[in-house]
Amino acid sequence: MSRTNTFSSYGSIAKSFHWLTALLIFTAFPLGYFANEMAHDIQSAGFDGSPAVIERATLLFSLHKTIGVAVFFTALLRILWALSQPKPGLLHPDRKAEALAAEVVHWLLYGSLVAVPLTGWIHHAATTGFAPIWWPFGQSLPFVPKSDAVAGIFGSLHWLLVWTLAAALGLHIAGALKHHAVDRDATLRRMLPGSGTLPRPPAQAHSLLPLLAALLVWGGILGGGAALGLVGGKQAAETGTAAPVVAAAPSAAAAPGGWAVQSGTLGLTVTQMGSAVSGSFGEWAAVITFEEPEAPGPAGAVEVTIAIPTLELGSVASQAMGADYFDSANFPTALFQAEIEKLAEGYEAVGMLTIKDQTVPVTLPFDLELEGNTAKMTGGLTLNRLDFGIGKSLPDESSLGFAVDVAVELEAVRTE
Repeated sequence: MSRTNTFSSYGSIAKSFHWLTALLIFTAFPLGYFANEMAHDIQSAGFDGSPAVIERATLLFSLHKTIGVAVFFTALLRILWALSQPKPGLLHPDRKAEALAAEVVHWLLYGSLVAVPLTGWIHHAATTGFAPIWWPFGQSLPFVPKSDAVAGIFGSLHWLLVWTLAAALGLHIAGALKHHAVDRDATLRRMLPGSGTLPRPPAQAHSLLPLLAALLVWGGILGGGAALGLVGGKQAAETGTAAPVVAAAPSAAAAPGGWAVQSGTLGLTVTQMGSAVSGSFGEWAAVITFEEPEAPGPAGAVEVTIAIPTLELGSVASQAMGADYFDSANFPTALFQAEIEKLAEGYEAVGMLTIKDQTVPVTLPFDLELEGNTAKMTGGLTLNRLDFGIGKSLPDESSLGFAVDVAVELEAVRTE
């Protein structure tokens, strides 16, 4: 068998690319389906936090993503090889409508085989969460920021294009079976190994019309998806780029030494399946009183109320709201109350942190820059999730680490 194509048949390299692509696609589809079904269960309010379920979902997603990357590179190589080869002619070019449909479907397949894994890969690179791609080149992509908005858009595009690929694949298979069972011609045999002697197709010319028709189909699918709100979605566009909302309670303005927070972030980082996942709370309010003492000692007080459901934590945010974690349905807020102390070097807030129904003593060391009536503060501490009953069904660190790193940055102005 020749390695290269002829006008009558496909060569061994083209056949190998074809069947390898088919194997990868028919493996990726069920893996993605079952992984998504498990993800919905994990994100539901009734999920019990079973580590076995989480590990199984992680495995399926990692397999799906890794095979998707393999599909992407295989498709690129297949297209490059096809461009360098003569294209076998159609056996029935006189059937104009059928010939046009076959060519359009081929273009849809080629484009989807690149676009589907690429959009999924960009979605993966833009978000933070579990289920890494199994390869040694990292999880990020050049020019792709960590952004919920970007992840939302490309996640939606991936979903739309998966269905486009599935439809094109179904039409392709139906056409091949029709040629084999109804027309009883050699169309399908040309792609099988050891196909033997094959008939020579009639003379024919290829045009750009099928490509233009495929582009119109893609445009219609993407335009229709956007019109129906399926691309990105209003929620992703609005919340994905929103800055954290911080506020000072009204009582802070009236208190002696009161300060009003103008901007800031309250972030956290956890380790899931060995990978760091970072996020932040979108809404929190602070009541701060502070007077700079001349010597180390008491300097004021702080009270921070945190809206737990506003946590943005990549792909695991919904899971974090579940009953075994933050249980936001029953405990929608967390509270930090502390006294501020000036040290010989730096400052610290010493007090109590309440999450869910657990109150734990904590100390937050921080640095402070004072310029007139403006203060800039940066600080951080590490908490143990088990102290607050978070992830009790995960008693070891194989799935979720014990340590939760909290980082705080804010800018405040004096309100007197």
